[in-house]
Amino acid sequence: MNERHDPRELVRRQSRVRGMMLGLALGETLGGARGRLPDSGPLRGGVSTQLACFTAEGVIRAQVRGNHKGICYAPGVVLHAYCRWAFLQGIEAEKMRRRWNPSGQPTWPDGWLAGVPALAERRGSAPATVTALSRIDQRQERMATPSRGCHALTRGLPIAVTGIGGIAQAGAVAALTHGDAAAQAATVHAAVLAHHCLTHSSRERGASARDALHDGIAALPSAGQPITDDEHRSLLATFRHAVDEPANAARLAQLAPNPSAPSALLGGLYVAASFPDRADLRAALEFAARAPDGESVACVTGALLGAVHGGEALPVDLISRHELAWVLDTLARDLVMELEDSPSGSEYVPAWDPHWWDRYPGW
Repeated sequence: MNERHDPRELVRRQSRVRGMMLGLALGETLGGARGRLPDSGPLRGGVSTQLACFTAEGVIRAQVRGNHKGICYAPGVVLHAYCRWAFLQGIEAEKMRRRWNPSGQPTWPDGWLAGVPALAERRGSAPATVTALSRIDQRQERMATPSRGCHALTRGLPIAVTGIGGIAQAGAVAALTHGDAAAQAATVHAAVLAHHCLTHSSRERGASARDALHDGIAALPSAGQPITDDEHRSLLATFRHAVDEPANAARLAQLAPNPSAPSALLGGLYVAASFPDRADLRAALEFAARAPDGESVACVTGALLGAVHGGEALPVDLISRHELAWVLDTLARDLVMELEDSPSGSEYVPAWDPHWWDRYPGW
């Protein structure tokens, strides 16, 4: 049987993408609570998780558009997704309406994701993203702020699913709102590492994340993604620190001292490589949550380890309480489905799911 159409292989890919999406969300929630969650009740998602949901939806809609129109600038479709989030949040709602719905159609914001109540609630601050989106009536190249903030990276993690070719767009998606070159580079590098975690071949019992992370770091200079010698050395040194002195709180604070994208990348890499085994995933998230900016570091840690070990490895008692678990699970499943088999068809192929375009309109 062709591996691409092997149902067991499809389940494996879905498990890993689910693990990445659910892991980033649970990590952010744990980080926001500094690792001290309430014993009962729902767990709230954070702003990185909200934005990551819209990144995933934007990736799906860009793929739909490309299939039907033959051409698509994916970052522009993802920008539209972020603007739907902003509209739901009440951020410059009239500007958003004028930009995307000038004729006053009652169906905008469209797509199923816009109907999720928790995504319309304020769950933290993303100042660079909000400031840039507030300039939606300006030329796109003038929107971005000079920010190096972590949200450029954390919200961009779902782009890892698209593969090395699609990851080339991760920097452009970050640049929609974050003009700092280091933030854009860290976003691309995190997506490459997450991609290697998603595609690492070993899933036997006891598989470690270190092999996937090591392979990802080694592949960066030849992956077609821009990386300086200093950036590559920094990633290699961080990995070596995790192997030689794992779970050292002082080292984590040194590597990830602030809520910037480079700090989130190095902190997440350090923790994931410090706790590479499936059985240690909860401990990894709890340790990451104690970083100076626990939300971003635990978010990246959860995404990397969830991508290696799959959604089933995440703590059931916590994931089952997360308010966006079903949303993230659905987006993960639909990401894989769109990239594998285009349910809405294409310009020349009829849809096998007649409702897919309504769920993910291609614009």
